[in-house]
Amino acid sequence: MTKFIAPVDDILLSLEKVAGADRLPEWDRDLTSEILSHFGAFAEGVIAPLNERGDQQGCQLENGRVHMPDGFKDAFEQLAEMGWQGLTAPEHHGGMEQSALVAAGVSEIFSGANLSMQMVCNLVPGAISTLRRFGNAEQQSEWIPKLAAGEALSTMCLTEPGAGSDLSRIRTKATQDGNRWFLEGEKIFISGGDQDLSDDILHLVLARTGAKEDGVKGLSLFLTSKKRAGASIKITRIEEKMGLHASPTCQMAFDGCPAELIGEKGTGLSAMFVLMNHARLDVSLQGVAHAAHAHQIAKAYASERKQGRRPDGSEAVLTDHADVRRMLDQQRCLEIGARGMAHVALVELMRGERPALVEFLTPLCKVFCTEAGISAANLGIQILGGYGYLTEYGLAQTWADARITAIYEGANGIHELAVATRGLRQQGGAGADAFDALIAELTDNPTVLELRQVWRAARDTVRDADDPTVLAHDFSQLSCALFHRAICARMADATSDPEYVRLRDFALSRHVPVSTTLV
Repeated sequence: MTKFIAPVDDILLSLEKVAGADRLPEWDRDLTSEILSHFGAFAEGVIAPLNERGDQQGCQLENGRVHMPDGFKDAFEQLAEMGWQGLTAPEHHGGMEQSALVAAGVSEIFSGANLSMQMVCNLVPGAISTLRRFGNAEQQSEWIPKLAAGEALSTMCLTEPGAGSDLSRIRTKATQDGNRWFLEGEKIFISGGDQDLSDDILHLVLARTGAKEDGVKGLSLFLTSKKRAGASIKITRIEEKMGLHASPTCQMAFDGCPAELIGEKGTGLSAMFVLMNHARLDVSLQGVAHAAHAHQIAKAYASERKQGRRPDGSEAVLTDHADVRRMLDQQRCLEIGARGMAHVALVELMRGERPALVEFLTPLCKVFCTEAGISAANLGIQILGGYGYLTEYGLAQTWADARITAIYEGANGIHELAVATRGLRQQGGAGADAFDALIAELTDNPTVLELRQVWRAARDTVRDADDPTVLAHDFSQLSCALFHRAICARMADATSDPEYVRLRDFALSRHVPVSTTLV
């Protein structure tokens, strides 16, 4: 298997040259570089070597408890001891109090090294943010230090049988008895619902406190924990999956489980969205990580694999062949474009000046970045040919792990609906207008601006349509294509690096299919 190499330089270049991180007062390039380099070395030496083993061994459910693959507990203890679980937690709660940009870089590296382990560990930053915004002082002082120290990991308990993307159908019920609350119900697809890495697990649970006909307005957010709940939380099964074999996806039953209300009754969805929005950008970065790792594997293999002859009769390697170079360039284009898109959205989120733009960009990033990871892995398999289809080089695992990213944290089709509906109609279309302006801020490349004119016409068509949902996929794909090309042009303009100039020209030469129903 090809050794994982953390893309620290690529991450720093994207943050600075594409996203303009230096516009943020908290940006410290030297410190960010040092932190990412330290974590990169840890990921390369400790986390990544467990990736293949974890995939082969998987998780085991025995007597109602989940056992992680060999080596995972030791790696997590090192991770926690070095303070990485408290990267964004406040210093007064024992954390490093680093910015979301540093966390984004760490998350991408973690995902590329070992996504299964990242899935179990990386809901902690979102849980901390949720507690800081909605939790009371006692909840914050009890749980944030535990999460920061690695004494506890966290879950996000939303999905139920029959209540996937439609949260109004949630049936898990919270009943109040004096000052105490108790949970009854079932949750499915809970990543890390149980594991033996941390001493405790904080469960953030969306449950119904109102009547069923209240829909999402009758939902509230609760916290409970593995230790506190004891036998009132049962792990009834772990799912057998196509990928992510070392990430336990649990089915959980709550039977009179003691819990605490977070925030006010009926505001559960608002509170949960803090966690979900963190998760959606995090999943976007997972897609970036898959694209980067797939390209890394394919490039290393293609540079050495002898195949055919050069025009002068000497022995050729795969990179001497035009079609292989095309696929490698496509992988690299997907990687750098997706990374830049996610970083631009993150910097805009941190600046806080254009919230409508952030709401427009987030679903675009979720769609494009996850599909970029899947496509890059698929291209890598093709480049390696029969060896890509084998497990030996890791591309089969990369593809299988990447495939879920287009499904969880909101299926991509739902995000495309959001772009074509809320994105164009909320606040008078402020998000789409801000996106239009962003493209011009990123680049003045004539080809990109020509595509922006096509996008404008499509925007008007979708906005005025009686039923925009039938146009949602095409419009979202067009928006993603415009954003991606603008990012590639931005990178070339900002660096003048021959590689990025070549990749810009490659990206701009690709045909953008535009539905006749859009323009």
